[in-house]
Amino acid sequence: MPERIEKTAISEIETPALLLDPVVMDRNIDRMRAAVASLGVAFRPHVKTAKSLAVVRRMTGGVPGPITVSTLREAEVFADAGYTDILYAVGVTPNKVARAQRLRGRGVDLKLIVDNADAATAIAAAGDPADPLPVLVEVDSDGHRAGVAPSDAAALLGIAARLRGGATLCGLLTHAGASYGATSHAEIRRYADQERDALLSAAAILREAGHPVETLSVGSTPTALFATDLSGITEVRAGVFVFFDLVMAGIDVCRVEDIALSVLASVIAVQPDRGRFLVDAGWSALSRDRGTARQAVDQGYGLVCDATGRPCPDLIVLEANQEHGVVGLRPGSTNILPKVAVGDLVRILPNHACATAGQHAAYRLIDSVRRTVTGSWPRFGGW
Repeated sequence: MPERIEKTAISEIETPALLLDPVVMDRNIDRMRAAVASLGVAFRPHVKTAKSLAVVRRMTGGVPGPITVSTLREAEVFADAGYTDILYAVGVTPNKVARAQRLRGRGVDLKLIVDNADAATAIAAAGDPADPLPVLVEVDSDGHRAGVAPSDAAALLGIAARLRGGATLCGLLTHAGASYGATSHAEIRRYADQERDALLSAAAILREAGHPVETLSVGSTPTALFATDLSGITEVRAGVFVFFDLVMAGIDVCRVEDIALSVLASVIAVQPDRGRFLVDAGWSALSRDRGTARQAVDQGYGLVCDATGRPCPDLIVLEANQEHGVVGLRPGSTNILPKVAVGDLVRILPNHACATAGQHAAYRLIDSVRRTVTGSWPRFGGW
């Protein structure tokens, strides 16, 4: 018999709680998968946003497929669930090599990344020549974070030369993190072209020197959705698309109504003389992420909606203490603070879905039409 789903009114849920609308999430997944398929490349979704088997099964089409992880804990959890093609996309350190090799000993095709010769040397020395660790060299395509400059032949060849014995070069990787600061779709497309061209340039240097470069991996949610030509690239990575958030809405990658996550909170005090009210969701429920502070519209610690999920004009979380959120109108607003009473419910949309989800142990699945909670999906943490 099919599993019976108990439905509970959202108004009966103890707060704060992390709500997930699976209808919106599935729509986001379909959009990304269609975008990547149109580019003729493989898709390797990043699971760090979700950290949930139930969510990732939907991201990979219902069956285990290639995934990207940001922790070895993620790799282990998903390996236990049958995922065997895993890219660990954070620069690896020698003290993690033995753990990585244990995963490979279980039949997991775990790939690692490095961006400097010292790390490459240490990993090759710690690895097992009988099963060399496949390594991708990280390339810096936009100055956002880590990686080797795509034109730095000395650095690229120096790293490749050290990937022998216990490690082997298998490809190149980059992340267009600077696309999160884009101000137009045209700028995002330029970042996507820059991402592609950086890997092709670096690959040409290595191939000319006789090094095989099989995998060329690019990815960010904005560039994955707006790229128009990924000729020569083998795979795309993206993660936050599954839920979207206010940062993505702020650069017009999604609409506010595409944000699948929200934090349900209760009003605990009303202070009309101060033009604000307090809720029981502070930074321990929302995170301290202030990614929209650098955008044209600053959403504070989150955009506040009514209990149905409809945004309240200019209403944001102005301040966040550990368990208290201070809600009021954004500075300069001419709107009127809505009337609320102690016990009323609001929903808060996250600046950064990964950070907000990371504050909670489970997703409460909602039916937005019927205003009910239909189930719960656990999520995990750790490294």
